[in-house]
Amino acid sequence: MEPSQTVEDKSQPSVATVTRRIQRLSLHLIPLPPLQCSPQLDMLTCAKANKQEVDVASLSSYMRGKHREIQEKIFYFFNSRPDLQTPTEISMKEHRELCLRQLLGLVREGKIKPFRYVVEDPAKYFAISEAVGSIDISLGIKFGVQYSLWGGSVLNLGTKKHRDKYFDGIDNLDYLGCFAMTELHHGSNVQGLQTVATFDPITDEFIIDTPNDGAIKWWIGNAAVHGKFSTVFARLVLPTHDSKGVSDMGVHAFIVPIRDLKTHQPLPGIEINDCGHKIGLNGVDNGALRFRSVRIPRDNLLNRFGDVTRDGKYTSSLPTINKRFAATLGELVGGRVGLAHSSVGILKIAVTIAVRYSLLRQQFGPPKQPEVSILDYQSQQHKLMPMLASTYAFHFATQYLVEKYSEMKKTHDEQLVGDVHALSAGLKSYVTSFTAKSLSTCREACGGHGYAAVNRFGTLRNDHDIFQTFEGDNTVLLQQVAADLLKQYKDKFQGGALSVTWNYLRESMNTYLSQPNPVTARWESEDHLRDPKFQLDAFRYRTSRLLQSVAARLQKHTKTLGSFGAWNRCLNHLLTLAESHIESVILAKFIEAVQNCPDASSQAALKLLCDLYALDRIWKDIGTYRNVDYVAPNKAKAINKLTQYLSFQVRNIAGEFIDAFDLPPYILRAPIAMQSEAYSQYTQLVGF
Repeated sequence: MEPSQTVEDKSQPSVATVTRRIQRLSLHLIPLPPLQCSPQLDMLTCAKANKQEVDVASLSSYMRGKHREIQEKIFYFFNSRPDLQTPTEISMKEHRELCLRQLLGLVREGKIKPFRYVVEDPAKYFAISEAVGSIDISLGIKFGVQYSLWGGSVLNLGTKKHRDKYFDGIDNLDYLGCFAMTELHHGSNVQGLQTVATFDPITDEFIIDTPNDGAIKWWIGNAAVHGKFSTVFARLVLPTHDSKGVSDMGVHAFIVPIRDLKTHQPLPGIEINDCGHKIGLNGVDNGALRFRSVRIPRDNLLNRFGDVTRDGKYTSSLPTINKRFAATLGELVGGRVGLAHSSVGILKIAVTIAVRYSLLRQQFGPPKQPEVSILDYQSQQHKLMPMLASTYAFHFATQYLVEKYSEMKKTHDEQLVGDVHALSAGLKSYVTSFTAKSLSTCREACGGHGYAAVNRFGTLRNDHDIFQTFEGDNTVLLQQVAADLLKQYKDKFQGGALSVTWNYLRESMNTYLSQPNPVTARWESEDHLRDPKFQLDAFRYRTSRLLQSVAARLQKHTKTLGSFGAWNRCLNHLLTLAESHIESVILAKFIEAVQNCPDASSQAALKLLCDLYALDRIWKDIGTYRNVDYVAPNKAKAINKLTQYLSFQVRNIAGEFIDAFDLPPYILRAPIAMQSEAYSQYTQLVGF
């Protein structure tokens, strides 16, 4: 404002407001002629679309990054060892023993030693984990239990004395271990765990007890057969000299030996039972643990955030139970990062099989002409092309998550810890849910052949299904994202700093929540719809409206229902908000990846996928945009037509896109996905 200017009287409308009203009125009287879409939008066959040139090698190099070599080493090892390859038909007992042999072979013969990377280079660790999981998802989970959960808890929750004592044994698999957090009655609510660790000052020991059946540790990976140690989460109880007699210091982690290192028999006071056959992941020996007055040395308390002195006094640098609990769980967030990353790897396999089959399979066609590829049908493109685009989107989003997690492990920045916690919760939930649905869609897209076990969809679907539950139930995790968004929303109005992932909220409350521009709401040109700014603005506009509206609803209902009741009343709204925010993050990272791609042909190909991802998501939620006039009717039609056209274009180079994943034949293993000899290999399997 110039010094000579004065603030306008609030009763007088501003020039901008008057201009806006005139624009709105003029549109009612003289509607703008619809802008013409590209004539290519009217092409209804992919044969008429212009095929882009893609340098598959450059695109693959950009996708796979600097850890490609160690993944190739893992693939080569298993490809050279038929005795370690998982057959289609295998019993639970055989699968468990094979999984152990696979893990031992990888580490002791293949010379892959991942444990040091858990802290030193998380990106390399997750690259190894993705490759291992693509061999057999059961192997990937067993690998993760050993190194990320059992090993990670020792590294992240313990101190130097624990690392010195256990590192080598965990690294070389002499100390196979478990991660005993979940109980029969408590999974997501970790603060409600009932297992007790009572300090005995006379013997300088903790006594681990399972007070009731509901406190039995349940679904513990590696426990049923192979585990020798376990990180056990229990309530730390100290004796006191007051009327209460004891003091509950909250949930802590303890190292508890569960089997004799020589005889492999359960140690005294430890009862181990087998959780039995599961829907999937039967190569992982999940078990149940009950503790009956099991004594462990005081040094077995993983004491990074809280310790007990010889005379029974509790010490901690963190002042409250809640802060210690948050710090403990914050150090375990790597499990969620790994699951999101691995889920994308599984999605790549499924999409590759389904797309390659759809390119090879021919059915029907014009009269008296050859049959056409089933991927030429719009319905098949509608199933698979947005899924392919999403796979690329998730790849770059989880890469970003791994980078932020690695930075967090190096800096321990408090704000970054909170950002990674919410981002990992959101991406783990969103990506694993999407992959679970996509696995069924891929199976259906391959017809009857997709139902054959040898073509992998059944195993992939069953093994992956639990990704939606462990390391945090997806619905619970989305609520954590929503809660963090609401906190950021509140902090914004109190002048606080916003964490990096949430930065767009600073301007969104002003820019995105203003009345939609009636002119831009009607723009239909292809250039406009493919503009990253339009796409990202649309995603963020939706998130901002959802955030503002749910905040108002919560405030209203809290007055009559209380905070818990209000949250439950608005729960579906909150889940939609969280998903919308995560989609905004995914798109932002995809756009960045396109812009940063150094190869021109790869950049153009990625831009095509990014546009398809963005416009497909906008179209699927077009009702939201229409309800607030963010998108006019003709613009909505243009979005739909352009989305179909982009699917046609992606179909033309779908083979190049899946080839860029660079998955070796042994990883795919599905006869219907083989480029050559597809049906001869397939028929041999059934005896012809």
